[in-house]
Amino acid sequence: MNERTIAVLTASDAGARGEREDTSGQVLREGLARVGRVVASRIEPDDEERLVAVLRQWVAEGIGLIATTGGTGLGPRDVTPEATRRVIEREVPGIAEEMRRVSASITPFGMLSRGVVGVAGQSLIINFPGSPKACRELLPVVLPILPHALDLLAGRTHHH
Repeated sequence: MNERTIAVLTASDAGARGEREDTSGQVLREGLARVGRVVASRIEPDDEERLVAVLRQWVAEGIGLIATTGGTGLGPRDVTPEATRRVIEREVPGIAEEMRRVSASITPFGMLSRGVVGVAGQSLIINFPGSPKACRELLPVVLPILPHALDLLAGRTHHH
C-alpha cells in the first residue's frame, strides 16, 4: 500500500459499544488528511489483544501512518501503549517526548500521558490521547515532520 496511507484506531470501551461518538478519531482523520489519504478507521474496546491484532493487520497491509487515540492514561483499562510496544520494532521517543512536553505546557495533566511512538515495518505508529482537545493541540506538533518521516520509512532517504 502507498506510504502516505493513514489509519486511525480509537481505543474506547464506550465508543466500541456505540455509547460515545468518536470525536477524537474524527479530529485525527481530518487533521492527518493533510499529509495523506485516510484508508481505514476503527473503534475497538480498551482490550490489549484486540488493539494488537488491528495494529498488526494494518502494519501487514503496509499502511504508512497509524494514529491511535485513547487508552494512554493511567486507568486500569488504558492499554494502548502496551499494545503498541508489542507491535513496534523501534521506538521514536523524540516525537512522544515533544507531544508530552507541548501537552504539559497547556495542562499539567499532559504529564500523565503514556503514549508511545514507534516503527513497525514501514509503518509509523503514534499514540494520541483520547481527548479531542488534546488531539487538536498535538496535531501541529507532528504534522510538520510526518512527510519526511514517512519518506524515510518508505526508503526515500535523499535530501533536497
